[in-house]
Amino acid sequence: MSQKRISFEGKDYSHQCQLLFPLAKLDFFAVVLSSILPHAVTMNNFQMYRHIMSPGWTLGWNWPKKEFKGNVPHCCKKDPVLVDLLPGVPYNQQFSNCCKGGVLASWGEDPSESVSSFQLSVGLAGTSNKTVKLLKNFSLLGPGPGYTCGPSKIVQSTVFLTADHRRKTRALMTWNVTCTYSQFLSSKYPSCCVSFSTFYNDTITPCPSCACGCHHKHNCMTDSEKLKRKGINTPKKDNEPLLQCTHHMCPIRVHWHVKINYKDYWRVEIAITNFNYRLNHTQWTLVAQHPNLNNVTQVFCFNHKPLVPYQSINDTGMFYGMKFYNDLLMQAGPSENVQSEVLMQKDKNTLMLKPGWGFPRRVYSNGDECKLPPPDSYPILPNC
Repeated sequence: MSQKRISFEGKDYSHQCQLLFPLAKLDFFAVVLSSILPHAVTMNNFQMYRHIMSPGWTLGWNWPKKEFKGNVPHCCKKDPVLVDLLPGVPYNQQFSNCCKGGVLASWGEDPSESVSSFQLSVGLAGTSNKTVKLLKNFSLLGPGPGYTCGPSKIVQSTVFLTADHRRKTRALMTWNVTCTYSQFLSSKYPSCCVSFSTFYNDTITPCPSCACGCHHKHNCMTDSEKLKRKGINTPKKDNEPLLQCTHHMCPIRVHWHVKINYKDYWRVEIAITNFNYRLNHTQWTLVAQHPNLNNVTQVFCFNHKPLVPYQSINDTGMFYGMKFYNDLLMQAGPSENVQSEVLMQKDKNTLMLKPGWGFPRRVYSNGDECKLPPPDSYPILPNC
């Protein structure tokens, strides 16, 4: 993995400690801490289709000794918890790639927006690689639970440019920490479901009942007047949703509609609906697995990028919003959905017109796998 290079202005860091931790779920995050006095932390989200949305990431660890953390809040705590600054902070408080409110795009969506940095000062940390101790017990919320961090490991020191960009200097120490994400640790239930419909059958296959659990059924919104009002976006760190009452009780529903079947092409309409009144989804992503996604001809209102886990297989594609147009999936209310159409050329080697031919095998929303209807409930062809 390539290491992020960081330069600092106005100071000599010829003797410094740089800490690097990749935080990973298949694809990786990387966090870089550097220097004994100023510690610069840089996080890179290398996950292809899982982003960190508002209210943003929270990073924590334990100091091994009696380090002093300068003028940041809770600077004397042995187990600090840090969050990102919001956009628009004074210039003298900014750092490169800082101040994004903790929001990180996925690597597959926008690598330039998948990085975040901040800086803090540390004293009494030691002045050599023998006196500097590794940080312990890393934790990451993104923004909810699901990440598990391993121990830090010393690796080759990072080389970076000085502030004047005229010479290179090497960090005193560099170490890595790997964190893995598990959907099962994040939530006991799925966070999204999928429904199907077609042009050749009047039957609509809905999301399964209680697909995302019915534990919020007694705290959902049913008042018709409230349903007509714009949703209240008040995200919380515990990610507790305020859902619209539905039979599936999922925050997100993906609807896949087989719209038209041409001789050499076929067209699908995809709609993503947010049923959570408490949260909108910044830089949302949708991943679908279907054999014919290897022949996508045109996507009308979404961006599309093929995901190729194996060179011989190209059946998975990622869809995400167009910047400043529909990259924000609003909370439940009048503007609660985004939609697009996808035109695909038929591939006779992979596409067979049999029951279920037009529907995806797997669907992921914002990195989490969605609950599909049972196969025997799919709309079938008239002659089947």
